[in-house]
Amino acid sequence: MAGSGDKFDIVVVGAGPVGLSFAASLAQSELKVAVVEQQSLERLADPVFDGREIALTNASIRILRELGAWDAIPASDKSQLEGARVLNGSSAFALCFDPPSASREPLGVLVPNCRIRDALFKIVRSQDHARLLCGLSVVDATNSHKGAVITLSDGRQLTARLLVAADSRLSATRDLLGIGADINRLGNSMLICRVRHERVHHQIAVEWFDHHQTIAMLPLMQGVSSLLLTLRSNEADRLLAFEDDLFLMELTNRCRGRLGEMTLASSRHAYPLVTTWAHKFWAPSAVLIGDAAIGMHPVTAHGFNIGLSAQRQLAHRILAAGRDRRDIADPDMLRKYESWLRRSAAPLYYATNILVRLYSGEHPAALLARHVGLRVAQHLPFVRQGISAMLRR
Repeated sequence: MAGSGDKFDIVVVGAGPVGLSFAASLAQSELKVAVVEQQSLERLADPVFDGREIALTNASIRILRELGAWDAIPASDKSQLEGARVLNGSSAFALCFDPPSASREPLGVLVPNCRIRDALFKIVRSQDHARLLCGLSVVDATNSHKGAVITLSDGRQLTARLLVAADSRLSATRDLLGIGADINRLGNSMLICRVRHERVHHQIAVEWFDHHQTIAMLPLMQGVSSLLLTLRSNEADRLLAFEDDLFLMELTNRCRGRLGEMTLASSRHAYPLVTTWAHKFWAPSAVLIGDAAIGMHPVTAHGFNIGLSAQRQLAHRILAAGRDRRDIADPDMLRKYESWLRRSAAPLYYATNILVRLYSGEHPAALLARHVGLRVAQHLPFVRQGISAMLRR
């Protein structure tokens, strides 16, 4: 049985950026919150560079600013994204996305994932309402309309009125709750590193769908870009094992010299690509946020922004329920959260999956379709402007 010190209003499983931002979003309440995380406190307090650069929309920046995290991130770690170009194969044609001419705001801002996590962790750690339980995993979870009971790997049991799963797209907590998910293991991996290069990037991102590979070049500080190479997983593993000189030679060949001469500016990292869509986003006294609910393909760089927006929606609904002395796990409230998330995320999720299938296919029909599609989109301003507006909102 849980002792009095192990009784919480809300237990959050997962201290990634979405889990931490959700805990931070509840700071103005009197709710007692626990955040359970497998990583040690030391690793959370000093997150290492993991290669991932997050393209934050203006809406996400506003959320982080409200939480106090935005100003805690050094300016040197913020790189403005002034435009984007989409290339196909060996064609010199580029589909262009730029901010409206009258706008003073960029398309977005690139920030290292580790810097976002660091800022959010410090905020949550400084708040009295939240308790961090690190170096622990959840081995069992039961839920009913009366609440949730969570068993940790050290044998401790926590009780909560609401259990929030934020523990990755392969969420063990989601499985324990009996919530199924469509999980698509794509068989590809994304190999990421920073490179210094001789050619100027003008703060323009490039997404290049080449044969049997996709390359993204994300502009960071002057003369430095984050290079993302998507390949079959066995090929990515082969490249990851190369010595630096051979690895750089391979990158230069694959990029066809677009960035000029390159040198490594960071460690290298590889991530298997998996997309997920949970069959439900809530259950009695339980709810899913972040990648536990929806794991987006990174090609549109929008998964983090959806997760950040969703946690804010859920937190605001919970805070409103608390102010009105209503149940913070009210099924009707959780149902409305699910409906909002489906409406917000489904169009982009399914459009992204179609895009990935089209631009990763090597069938002649797919090659022709994407060759024609880019040119049609370039001559339909409402398409380009609509996508730019979505990226900036």
